[in-house]
Amino acid sequence: MLTVACIWPAAPFTESLVRKALESLNIPVQILTSIPDAPLKFPLVQWSSYDEIEHEFSRNDSILQSSYIIRKSLIRKHFLSRCIFSYCTKHPESVLKTAWPRTYEIEISFADELDELFADELWELGEELGDTQKWWILKPGMADRGNGIRIFNDRATLEKILEEFEDESATDDEEDEEQKPNTAVIISQLRHFVIQEYILNPLLIDLKEVPIGPDTSKPDILQGHKFHLRAYCVASGALTLYLFNRVLALFSSVPYSTPSSQDKILDLAPHLTNTSLQTNRGEEGVRLLNELIGCHILSTGSEQQIILTAEDVSDILHQIEVVLAETFKAALENPINFQAIPNAFELFGVDFLVVQDSKDIANESKIKVKLLEINAEPAIELTGPRLAWILEDLFADIGKVCVEPFFAKQSSSVQADAISSNDSDWPVGETRRNLVKSSPGLTLARHLVGYTRDSFKNVRNILTL
Repeated sequence: MLTVACIWPAAPFTESLVRKALESLNIPVQILTSIPDAPLKFPLVQWSSYDEIEHEFSRNDSILQSSYIIRKSLIRKHFLSRCIFSYCTKHPESVLKTAWPRTYEIEISFADELDELFADELWELGEELGDTQKWWILKPGMADRGNGIRIFNDRATLEKILEEFEDESATDDEEDEEQKPNTAVIISQLRHFVIQEYILNPLLIDLKEVPIGPDTSKPDILQGHKFHLRAYCVASGALTLYLFNRVLALFSSVPYSTPSSQDKILDLAPHLTNTSLQTNRGEEGVRLLNELIGCHILSTGSEQQIILTAEDVSDILHQIEVVLAETFKAALENPINFQAIPNAFELFGVDFLVVQDSKDIANESKIKVKLLEINAEPAIELTGPRLAWILEDLFADIGKVCVEPFFAKQSSSVQADAISSNDSDWPVGETRRNLVKSSPGLTLARHLVGYTRDSFKNVRNILTL
């Protein structure tokens, strides 16, 4: 019997998904709500939130845990930026050269330190800010759910933003909680920020073309909304990477408009697509990427009507695979901040922006993806009840590709042999269940060739080292 510690004190929905996944396995499972005391029963799986896992158990090969101990180079924005910069310096041909927005890192505790930074590490950014047609986005390196995100196009505005963050710290005890901005942060506590070039040409679609309520009518006049993609990937061992190909599209609450310096206060609503900042909308702004097939692309600036096709979606998924695989390769080259131990697996939520490639004159509808960030323990509850079934499939697949093989390796029973042989013929690049597979020792190019379309449509193993 497999013993599993399932502990999610702040995420009851995630816990329910884990329990359903465990119940669907072809092995007997004993589910515990706390880490068992010694002597431990083996094999043991800790499928719990990061803070509840006994990470010292990672030294024991008979214990599997649902998180890597160290993965800062993936989930912390400033570490990820540093990791990608280092990797692209060594591999200038990498797809990350164009798939990762131009980024500057800063470490600052008080707004008046900005002058010194512009005289040193931000000197190049200071030159860029002379062009007010370019816009930049400020993101705290360790914040999540959209907190602290601001958009600016000149130095004075950046200084004002940081001063406001500093004022938040000074008045924290006096100010009424309801009067605080929803995305306020305290600069002295966060310190690490990234400044990225803001992408002004996102792909725009009117999500009302895919109605989800009782009213199935479509609008006569379409309005383009910005959206980003949320892709789920599972890293297993040291290292196989799987992409769950049921990708979500998360839309902004109001139609997109290019930011303007004429606005005294820049409204972030057209630019931010994070569902954590739109909880009042429920699942209204969430669609599956596949549901957008047939929608009008409204970002071309052309009178010609262009439709998002199934081929476009397939190309987007392939680009996501390539960028994800390359990103994890970059992280593996930074072993101080990402350590892929063999007896661990982890679910990540990865955000991408889909953009219209204005440089491609020959093909007006050319589409590219840009990596935005990688999240550990993603806020899956914000997907909404309509699409909860994809999450049930996702967690069931994690159980099949991560937990069952671990049990088979630990057990000598006939049943374990049968389980372990189920996917023994799973070739690289093929989609099974809902995930893309690879084998140790094969080159990255082999992992990414071909987009298999068979009866198992949802999962592709895209990287194994």
